[in-house]
Amino acid sequence: MIIFDCERLKHPNTGLYHYTLHLANALAKQAKALVDNELRFYVRSKDKTLLDRSVRTKTVGSFDRGILFDRRADLWHISSQLSHYQPLNGKKILTVHDLNFLYEELSNREKRKCLGFLKKNLRRCTAIVAISEYTKRDLEEHVDVGDVPIEVIYNGCNRYGGEVTEPSEKPQGKFIFAVGTVLAKKNFHVLPAILAGNEYELVISGLIDNEEYRRKIIEEAIRHGVADRVRITGPIGESEKHWYLKNCDAFVHPSIAEGFGLPVIEAMQYGKPVFISDHTSLPEIGGEYAYYFNHEFDADGMRDEFMKGMADFANGGKRPEDIIRRAESFSWDEAARKHIDLYNQVLAG
Repeated sequence: MIIFDCERLKHPNTGLYHYTLHLANALAKQAKALVDNELRFYVRSKDKTLLDRSVRTKTVGSFDRGILFDRRADLWHISSQLSHYQPLNGKKILTVHDLNFLYEELSNREKRKCLGFLKKNLRRCTAIVAISEYTKRDLEEHVDVGDVPIEVIYNGCNRYGGEVTEPSEKPQGKFIFAVGTVLAKKNFHVLPAILAGNEYELVISGLIDNEEYRRKIIEEAIRHGVADRVRITGPIGESEKHWYLKNCDAFVHPSIAEGFGLPVIEAMQYGKPVFISDHTSLPEIGGEYAYYFNHEFDADGMRDEFMKGMADFANGGKRPEDIIRRAESFSWDEAARKHIDLYNQVLAG
């Protein structure tokens, strides 16, 4: 029996939630390709309904970890390096999404603690999955994994087929959209600068995890004289998020700590011009189909880069159909196929 850990479903409106949900459903569709084995999904009872009906689950209560001792498990796939659920039996694959803690404003002691936790989770791994080449390089640089193979398997594009709900306070004119947890590593505070000298509004949506950082964004908006055109909504549901993605004039993602960049391809699937940083994994994901802010986020440079990019997009420099094709090249079905192949290889070995 192979068990895929769905623990991260307990954190809605996050990248890890969407990764777990979409990959689990895609894996369930391809489980027949497993060689002489079955696939089960470790999920809390309250989260079971989030998965497709075809998914075979092993449900547990919030504090019931008895499943971790299940001797019938031949292989565990732990879907995040943040998981506290570590099996005691069977082979183990761990997905590493990022080492963002190395680039956050943490003390050296806190960074060492995070690195120690990662190393602990990597123990007894038969294989490691990294969600980008950048994450693989970062892992190899900071952690000695010995001869454990690291397989790069990209995330897929989250296709949304549900209702699109107009927000109660929608922008009144042209607007730029950003989404993600409101933390310093997302670098949202550099964005108000690009509003100076134009009429765009800026909407930032996502869990406000740091009130001090939210105030910093507003302070930057006041400094640039654009506070009346910056709105931080807090967390929003999928239906509202996709309204913003569908209707925005541009999507911006200046993150300086990213393992993949799911919001970028979510915006690209609508054929939108995306403006991203050239840090971490983002150039790997955006490729030639994105526009890039300067590495230092110089305010004057960013304004110039944004306006030139919008003009280029309007003149056909980057065509919506090419941007959409780029987004669609990231497939959850393809990601699931590569995971199934890896499961078969690990168990055969």
